[in-house]
Amino acid sequence: MSGTADDESRPAEQEDPCRTREVLDIVGDKWSLLVVRNLSEGPRRFSELKRGIDGISQRMLTVTLRGLERDGILTRTVRNVMPPHVSYELTPMGKTLRQATVPLLEWSITHLPHIDAARASYDARPSGAPSA
Repeated sequence: MSGTADDESRPAEQEDPCRTREVLDIVGDKWSLLVVRNLSEGPRRFSELKRGIDGISQRMLTVTLRGLERDGILTRTVRNVMPPHVSYELTPMGKTLRQATVPLLEWSITHLPHIDAARASYDARPSGAPSA
């Protein structure tokens, strides 16, 4: 420890490069990037997000939205009208996450047919057979 004021004011956790795992948990989460992608064109209501993300349950969408809000990726706005109007929107940081993940999402779309073919080939092999 060098003992400078800066060292003492910075929590040790922030210096740990393994903490990037926390960000990778967000990016690698099954639903988070789909929520971020759906919010890339502007604010959405819960029901719009649910319709736009095939296969997500109401509970998982709720959990995902809360996590992304906690991490500062999106904001939740409640308008006190009848019935209450709740919308979600990317924060500036969330928009940079979207920009950073566009290449990954594009790669996924481009390579999905190749992945499907590789899986079919693998699954067709006799069990326990080594690959050629």
